[in-house]
Amino acid sequence: MTIFSVNNLSKSYGEAPLFQNISFGMEQGEKIGLIGRNGAGKSTLLKIIGGLETPDIGEAVLNSNIKVEYLTQSTEYEDDDEAIDYVVKSIPELYLILKEYHELLSSNNGDNQRIIDLSHRIDELNGWGIEAEAKKTLQKVGITDFNLRLKYASGGEKKRIAIARVLISKPDLLILDEPTNHLDADTVQWLQDELSQSNLSIIFVTHDRYFLDSLSTRIIELDMERLFSYQGNYENYLMQKAIFLQTEKSTNDHLQNKLRTELEWLSRGAKARRTKQKSRIDWAGKLKDDIRFVDQKKIKIEVGNVFLGSKIIEAHNISYSVKNRLLINNFSYTARPTDKIGIIGPNGSGKSSLLKIFTEKFTPQKGSCKLGTTVKIGHYEQEIESLDQSKTVIASLREIAEYINVGEGKERKLTAAELLDKFLFPRKRQNSYVYTLSGGEKKRLALLRLLMANPNVLLLDEPTNDFDIETLNVLEDYLDNFYGVLIVVSHDRAFLDRCVEFIWAFEGDGKIKEYPGNYSDYLVKKESNKVLERENKLNDKKAEPQVVKEIKSQNTAKLSFKEKKEIEQLDIDIPHYESRINEIQTELAAKFSDYKLVESLNLELVDITNKLNDGTERWLELSEKQD
Repeated sequence: MTIFSVNNLSKSYGEAPLFQNISFGMEQGEKIGLIGRNGAGKSTLLKIIGGLETPDIGEAVLNSNIKVEYLTQSTEYEDDDEAIDYVVKSIPELYLILKEYHELLSSNNGDNQRIIDLSHRIDELNGWGIEAEAKKTLQKVGITDFNLRLKYASGGEKKRIAIARVLISKPDLLILDEPTNHLDADTVQWLQDELSQSNLSIIFVTHDRYFLDSLSTRIIELDMERLFSYQGNYENYLMQKAIFLQTEKSTNDHLQNKLRTELEWLSRGAKARRTKQKSRIDWAGKLKDDIRFVDQKKIKIEVGNVFLGSKIIEAHNISYSVKNRLLINNFSYTARPTDKIGIIGPNGSGKSSLLKIFTEKFTPQKGSCKLGTTVKIGHYEQEIESLDQSKTVIASLREIAEYINVGEGKERKLTAAELLDKFLFPRKRQNSYVYTLSGGEKKRLALLRLLMANPNVLLLDEPTNDFDIETLNVLEDYLDNFYGVLIVVSHDRAFLDRCVEFIWAFEGDGKIKEYPGNYSDYLVKKESNKVLERENKLNDKKAEPQVVKEIKSQNTAKLSFKEKKEIEQLDIDIPHYESRINEIQTELAAKFSDYKLVESLNLELVDITNKLNDGTERWLELSEKQD
């Protein structure tokens, strides 16, 4: 079944074309990863497919029999929306019935017949199951307060709630625009597994290369206003792209040689008839249009050593709390030159606070943190600095410095223009005003202003958000040749694998555990720890029956055969009763609004409690008898 088709689509903003005459389709079950540079039109294309924007030319035709859910980069909500309501709203008919049902239950003058009718309708729609699934999904993405108002939620919490919403609605087509932004690594892994195992048709934009590689069955690239399709995942795309570019390179070399000859001929003012000269000028113009690809050179930046003394960052037994919540507990760190450390952990666990303690912006409540006199910190924060919108890109960067001194001699200077070149700001774009830049380009410029100051200690807080894959590759190349101290907070697993040699994991209650190696090494170590824990628990359980058996042999010596059997059965029944009582109490707390279920559970609770009391009394009686 065809999910949608895009036919001869063109879209421009002002005079700048995003894409022209692109066409492609999507079949049921496909998972398409959409890639391209920032500003190439990826989000715009998703909006056109989702019906949120209209093209200049062409059309995007959705199958009329499918349900579509769209996860945008920014979550839209109403001020009074709470987490559970916002999620269930993705099924409007059910949401309205549940809302009326709960309102009537909480009313002193509720219409009992209406409550019963609504309850039957909820049963028909499997409403109780969907509501329970919504809560379960919210918990899986890290939201435990089901009544959290989105108005007061953080950016990460809003993204998690929005993800729960689109998953619960069971769409035929899922459109995702940067779904991993603001999620911690564990939640990204859960979402990746959940979507990979689903039968959903998905088209998505992401800069997370592991997510892209795991999920996609086809890669579509927007480049030079055109669209290119590659079968397979991201790894297959890279191999196909390499072969494609090699072929195009030889073609382009041939075209460029022809172009050079023609342009030289025109510049000399060749003696020929006017008609012939015009035809050659037109042909040269066409030749320019045919040269579609530029040679993609491997970008390498060699940043020289900026002197670091023996004292860099010295943190001794630091502890830090916010509103009585312990984020960092008794943590110590002495930095060494060339340290490359990645920090991971749940949102709100204290990762950003730790970086701010290292910069001395925050002061720990206990312990101390001191910086060396030669330290020159570059701190990239999630909220970027305010850029002067009236300046050009090149002027904004030159405001920091004209060049970076990376060694000795005339050729050992990296100018502002060269740094912009390397970070994918072509010369024409360098003369654009800051206010014309996209959000991703502004973040890239803010990062370059930081790097232009040539720091010897880099503290990066989620630097990968809003950057396209090509920009991430450039940044990784830069960091490969950075000789100072690097400490980076990131949920991008591929970025951490490439750039760090040590992981600090925030594991709750202020505990920061250290793991040597990159993110993949951390996962291996974490999994081996889980296996070890399971083995220890299994060994403990194997040991328990021997102890119990020994105790029983001592305690049942004076009991009759029948009484021995009875107490053995009670040893089994009593833990079962206690476990079931806990389950019922949990279920009652979660489903208190379902009056039919509550009544049934209460009856079972009374019965089980009586059995527990009787069983416990009998067990005590038999125990005393044998004593």
